[in-house]
Amino acid sequence: MITIIGIDPGLSATGVGIVRGNGRNITGYSFGSINTLKSNSLPNRLAQIYSNLLQILKDEKPDLMVVEDVFSLAKYPKSGITLGQVTGVVMLAGWQTGVSLVEIPVREAKQVLTGNGNASKMQLEESVRHRLKHQFPIRPYHASDAMGLALIGFYRYYENHI
Repeated sequence: MITIIGIDPGLSATGVGIVRGNGRNITGYSFGSINTLKSNSLPNRLAQIYSNLLQILKDEKPDLMVVEDVFSLAKYPKSGITLGQVTGVVMLAGWQTGVSLVEIPVREAKQVLTGNGNASKMQLEESVRHRLKHQFPIRPYHASDAMGLALIGFYRYYENHI
């Protein structure tokens, strides 16, 4: 039995998706997000993400953490910097709990899960929901993105450990 955690870093909402199973069989999953308030300072928000994720990692003891790679849009270069700060605390939490970590670019995740590297958030969520046979929409989208990363990690884990 393995546990894979996917993380979609974001300052307002960091998506978390967890997949458990063996072989190619998923036996359980959960998802959600760590939300912060805009009214709080940046250090406070980063500390909140870090401490909440650290607790999740300690409770779940995942075998692997898959994190969406940092990217920046030319229109919003500051968002890439902030995303890098969030990713830094995510990676620190992983390191402090001894979890192996891989980063996957968002386009690669979309390509693997939908067959289209430019898929919309809605297309990605639908693909993740279909793969899990989950009846209802997975919200917020940060959580479905994180579930997608966890699924990729789950299938790749067995490819590399069999």
